[in-house]
Order: sequence, then structure tokens, then C-alpha cells
Amino acid sequence: MSLPATWTDRIFEKLTVTYGRDFLSRWEGMDLNAVKSDWAHELSGLFRYPSSIAWALDHLPEKPPTVVQFRRIANEMPAQSEPRLEYEAAGMERIAAELAKLAPIVTRATPVDSRDWARRIVGRHESGEFKATRAALLMARDALGLGSTSAQSKGALQ
Repeated sequence: MSLPATWTDRIFEKLTVTYGRDFLSRWEGMDLNAVKSDWAHELSGLFRYPSSIAWALDHLPEKPPTVVQFRRIANEMPAQSEPRLEYEAAGMERIAAELAKLAPIVTRATPVDSRDWARRIVGRHESGEFKATRAALLMARDALGLGSTSAQSKGALQ
């Protein structure tokens, strides 16, 4: 993605103010919009790093840079250290206290059987409460180890 035109315009404004005619005369007789479009394209990799553009504008060389030189300057920006949050490792007492807070959520009065869903589908289907789809009933019976004969399948699943 090319740089937005407003960004390129601001870069050109800064370079024009800094270098004056020396900067602009480089493209004398050329369409300045085409030159700016080329800069926008060449600097497209800096779109996600606007701070590197600002850094390049603050560290300009003595002579007006080409777009390649400007990009190199921007890419030479020293790596910024990310802000870090200071923390203190939790001790065993703190961990125990936090786990105690979670105990009511984790502890259940009755154990959960991972096949309860299958029992509900088969039971509701057989009681006539609702008609399960063929696929749902086959999966539920398979999970419960009930299997199905072709006669059962045809009769129960139609």
C-alpha cells in the first residue's frame, strides 16, 4: 500500500523548506505529481512505521536525498524498546489464595459425563419429544456404543 498522498505532501514540504530549490530542481521539467506518486510507492513499506519517517526527517543529510536515500535513512532508525510493565512474581501463598477463589467454579456437585449430550439426543428422540436428524442420532448412538442395525436405523431414523 502506497503512502497516503497527504504524507508524501508533508515529506515534500519539509524537504522543500529544508533544501529549497536544490530539492525541487532535481525534478525540473517533470510532473511533480508523478514524482510524489513514485515516492509514495517507494516508501510504501514505511506506512506501518510512521515514526521511521519522522526520524528520517529529523536526520536529513546535507544534500537533498533521493527517495532511495530517504528510505535508507528511515530504515536506519534505531530500534525502539517497547514499554514494559514491571511485575512481581506471585508466591505460593498468592497462587493458593487465587485458586481458592476459583474453587466454587471448578468444584461441581455431580461429575460431568462427556457423553451426556448423546444420552439427551437419544432419549429425547426415543420419547418422541423431538425428531433428531439422522446424522445426530447416528453420532449419539456411536458415542454411547449402541451402534445401530440397518433395521433400527431405517425405523428409528425415518
